[in-house]
Amino acid sequence: MSKLTYKVSYYVLYAIFAVIVVVLCLFYFGGEMATAIVPGMSNPAYTDSLLYLIYGLFGITVLAAIIAAVFQFGAALKDNPVAALKSLGGVLLFALVLIIAWAMGSDETLTITGYTGSENVPFWLKLSDMFLYSMYFLIGAAIVAMIFSSIKKILS
Repeated sequence: MSKLTYKVSYYVLYAIFAVIVVVLCLFYFGGEMATAIVPGMSNPAYTDSLLYLIYGLFGITVLAAIIAAVFQFGAALKDNPVAALKSLGGVLLFALVLIIAWAMGSDETLTITGYTGSENVPFWLKLSDMFLYSMYFLIGAAIVAMIFSSIKKILS
């Protein structure tokens, strides 16, 4: 890696850490909102800032992952087209997991105390279930992969 790329990524990493620490400090120590949705429940003043930070970091991560995957696929396609097409198997498997997780998701409206928003509808409920089920699957797959790689390492 070039020295300039290393320096830029180094400073960007620490800038992101600084922003995260500032927003977390605002969230935890920035006080409470004057109006509570439900009396007696905590309502930090900077909840929106924390959520926007999380959304932004998640969006940047997804965008970076997609761009990296496209560039890596393009480079592999140029060098070894058969191996590049085989690498799409993981993407297709993950798409299948998302489709199955969507089908498993519940669309039953929730009863939430103090909530009057518009997101308690079948689409968002199924989407959140899809994310949860796909995370469970990926965590389980990672654990199984660690176990099998350890067994393979011991046997070889």
